[in-house]
Amino acid sequence: MDKVKVLERTAAEVRGRILEVSHRNRIPHLASSMSCVDLLVVLYGEQMKYRSDEPLWDQRDRFILSKGHAASALYTVLSKYVFFPDEALDTHGKPGSRLEEHPSRNCVPGVEVATGTLGHGLPVANGMALAAKIKNESYHTYVILGDGECNEGTIWEGAMFAAGHKLGNLTVFVDFNKWQATDRSCDVLHLECLCEKFKAFGWNVCRVNGNSIRSILEGLQTKFDNDKPTAFIADTTKGAGISFAEDDNNWHYRIPSEEEVAQGTKELGL
Repeated sequence: MDKVKVLERTAAEVRGRILEVSHRNRIPHLASSMSCVDLLVVLYGEQMKYRSDEPLWDQRDRFILSKGHAASALYTVLSKYVFFPDEALDTHGKPGSRLEEHPSRNCVPGVEVATGTLGHGLPVANGMALAAKIKNESYHTYVILGDGECNEGTIWEGAMFAAGHKLGNLTVFVDFNKWQATDRSCDVLHLECLCEKFKAFGWNVCRVNGNSIRSILEGLQTKFDNDKPTAFIADTTKGAGISFAEDDNNWHYRIPSEEEVAQGTKELGL
């Protein structure tokens, strides 16, 4: 089985597990988690260097899920790549669990920082990338932002900082699923031209299909200016992979029923 097929199968399994846990533990933000699964699977399955048995290895690539409400996707991918046992996912969102609905630093191995308050992930990533540059370290820092999160002024202050300090060791993926909590992202603020915005701020920019493993991998092979940070504008579908949740913002909050879990599992080929 080729690399793309392996990663696609992993993404389907991750989506199935998220769906199951969302139903059982009544965890919201299902659709927000589904839209970024393929990005996470490519990063952990192919792109980043890390040691799951040594999560604080000093030469690891850093990853920040700035859209912390998609924690279900991050936890499930970390479990899939053996940072912690799969059965721990069954505690997600339960009283006393370390797997809270928004991640906190070191709540489980592999979670670098607390996120959930939108707009904080990029500024923190800037600090990580700048530290690597000052210390002449080789690790890279990756971030996933939400498109609605790009409403925050800290994102654009962070974008100016990253370009100004020539942080070529920083890569951002904008999960552009076209929705935020209560409306279409581009109806709330003028976000249609994200590519042009990041270019104007001095970044390398590449647009990819963020729900296509092949498109993401091809984008990552692009040759960029090493003195610039890189932004991938990843066109995604909220609820990707589950037909009844796709592009339906009700699934920002809804919990799937047992029947919907069965339907989704079938659609995913599991």
